[in-house]
Amino acid sequence: MTIPPGLYEQVVNTGLQQELEALGPEFQAMLAQMDPAESHFILAQYVGQFLNGLLGSITGSDKLEKQIAACNSLIKSAAACIDDSAVDQATVAKGGQRLLEIFNPIFTRHTKPETPLSVSSLLTATSRDPSLVSQLKQEIMHADRIDILMSFIKWSGIRIIKDELEEFVAHGKLRVITTSYLGATDLKAIRYLLGLPNTNVKVSFDTKRTRLHAKAYIFHRNSGFGTAYVGSSNISNPAMTDGLEWNVKICQYETPHLWRKINATFETYQVAKDFEEIDANDLPRLDEALRQEKGTGNTDQENYLVFFDITPYPYQQEILDKLEAERALHNRTRNLVVAATGTGKTVIAAFDFKRISKDHNNCRLLFVVHREEILRQARAVFRNILRDQNFGELWVGKATPVHREQLFVSVQTLRSQKLWQQVPADFYDYIVIDETHHAPAGSYSELTSYFTPRILLGLTATPERADGEDILQYFDRRICAEIRLPDAINRKLLSPFQYFCITDSVDYSQLTWQRGRYVQHELERVLITGDHFRARLIVQKAREILLDVSRARGLCFCVNKRHASYMADQFQQHGIPSTALTADTPAEERKAAISRLKNVEINFLCVVDLFNEGVDIPEIDTIMFLRPTESLTIYLQQLGRGLRLCEGKAHLTVLDFIGQSHQKFNFEARFRALLGQTANRIEDEINTAFPSLPSGCVIEMEKEAQRYVLNNIRQALSHANKNQLVRRIASFLAETGLQPTLRNFITYHRLELDDIYRKGSWSRLCAKAGVKENFQDPDEVLLSKGLRRMCHHNSPWQLNKMIEGLQAL
Repeated sequence: MTIPPGLYEQVVNTGLQQELEALGPEFQAMLAQMDPAESHFILAQYVGQFLNGLLGSITGSDKLEKQIAACNSLIKSAAACIDDSAVDQATVAKGGQRLLEIFNPIFTRHTKPETPLSVSSLLTATSRDPSLVSQLKQEIMHADRIDILMSFIKWSGIRIIKDELEEFVAHGKLRVITTSYLGATDLKAIRYLLGLPNTNVKVSFDTKRTRLHAKAYIFHRNSGFGTAYVGSSNISNPAMTDGLEWNVKICQYETPHLWRKINATFETYQVAKDFEEIDANDLPRLDEALRQEKGTGNTDQENYLVFFDITPYPYQQEILDKLEAERALHNRTRNLVVAATGTGKTVIAAFDFKRISKDHNNCRLLFVVHREEILRQARAVFRNILRDQNFGELWVGKATPVHREQLFVSVQTLRSQKLWQQVPADFYDYIVIDETHHAPAGSYSELTSYFTPRILLGLTATPERADGEDILQYFDRRICAEIRLPDAINRKLLSPFQYFCITDSVDYSQLTWQRGRYVQHELERVLITGDHFRARLIVQKAREILLDVSRARGLCFCVNKRHASYMADQFQQHGIPSTALTADTPAEERKAAISRLKNVEINFLCVVDLFNEGVDIPEIDTIMFLRPTESLTIYLQQLGRGLRLCEGKAHLTVLDFIGQSHQKFNFEARFRALLGQTANRIEDEINTAFPSLPSGCVIEMEKEAQRYVLNNIRQALSHANKNQLVRRIASFLAETGLQPTLRNFITYHRLELDDIYRKGSWSRLCAKAGVKENFQDPDEVLLSKGLRRMCHHNSPWQLNKMIEGLQAL
């Protein structure tokens, strides 16, 4: 065998085809048909490689003439295939010359870059390469426009190219994007750039999320021979002169696809709200931001806020803008915002209320939460943003409101005190329902049916409910704005995760399933075993996967109090300091345990019915799912406890113990929630190592755990109830990018037609999902039953007769 085994992306020519046919029986060749959409690029690349070798083999004194003749012959032959009359313009002219420059001799000519404009190159700061600064100086003087994307800009770097920059901006446009991250940028350098004409500077002040590390110098030329240097060199003297830096020079002429991507990405940053355009008036703010990043600035947050207004993060402002547009342009005042745990849903509500209250004096607020624990937290957010430490009354426990005009209340208190009997329906101008996915519950019925506020705002991370109940009915059947978990991670608002699916020793498939969950006492029975086998497995995997379990700060989610105490005891016995917390744990004891976890005095908190909603411990770097979590909402809330950003935390580590599950347990929904929008089925994602995960995230599955998950997903839709199927249809376009047609739906989910028609006609299901107009047909029930019977016909003759009959109607 002359062709070695391995990976290829090679066009099969006649010679290669013969070698493939001669492969021994122990080898197989995987071939793929070229996509017509990109075949021109593939074939041009192949011909270019072949022609390079062919022309290089020509020798003799007339070598150049023969090479030109060969090129022109090839061009004419190719043009003849497509009848291109412009072929004469493309043939190489006699003499074998290249155009290097068109210039006006009146003006001074500058030295061209030593590295070519038509062939990419790599500068590695060795003695054999020109220095980066020398190339930048030459590139600047031959550019028509310049874009610079730079994490740090030092005066030591600016001052060695300032002469060239000053000459350039006399006729060309300069755009610079940078950041205040780490305080490494010199204020003097930015002040200088702002003083140049034809210069635009943008800065990211949000260094907790927008940590710009990229370095790129982009030189645009009207000739089509633009160049870009992408690599490790910031604008500083060491980086540009003698540092051990690598920089790739990318040429527009040679690699137009890379050139387009570089420019498209820069333009994306240019319009992103994370990067703010600044002028000389912003220098004091930048100075303070740089000092804060260095740790030498004013660290008294209260004093700091006196001088600088509190403003929403750019992603929060986008949501606020969408809310305003919904109301002003479309007159929709019942608005649902879907935002991942940790992105500041309450902050968004507070800024929105602040804007509304400016236009409506004495605007009355009702803020309703599902859990009493987060009432004070929510009121504190409103007070800080409104700059009114007297704003809002709590109605919880012994705290009784006096005026009730700005009221923060739990839904339990609202219901027990029958607030709807004490105030008119239109008493509140602005009502917020936090964790709105609870709205279909009976405890919310009076809230959603009685009150008629000017604005109703719903906040949730997960609008989808496991029971199929629809919360969009309260919000004009629309999601006004959303930032889901994958998008939040991609935008650096949340920490990336490394997720390990570990094969559990427990078989859950035969446990009783009631009201959308396992029966708790049966779970306890299989999770707490006398031989402690499962506990030893958990400890083993923690030691195996975590870098240093003694430095971990984690939450372990358990099924009940006994399970939590049991697991905390097991960790203790294996030398891993841990404690159990439940809803019955006194507040002071709970607070002390959290403090010990933060200080790494203990490594794990084994918890039950805690840390789902409204509790922030950014230091958490490990999550363990020690029980199957049936509710997608609770699962995402629990996962979210570890996704908060924290200095020194590179990622969250998740250990999920997965056993053979009940057929009604929904693995697909949880993995779908971790992915960005993709047309891939979840099975395909699993089998290809999750290519659609957010940036920096990984999911690793042990072999048996993967088999359990795949088997569960394959059975899921065929056992789905009608509401669940309707919900899948409603979200199909958003999840897959495909139109919700019957063919697309059953092909994507690999369903049989009977899986659809035993729950109703496709048209009726689509109408219920809101993807088709509602309709009335007196024969609907009869026709639906007939369509289901037709699904089981397999006689070609009968099917053809049915088609003929339908066509004749």
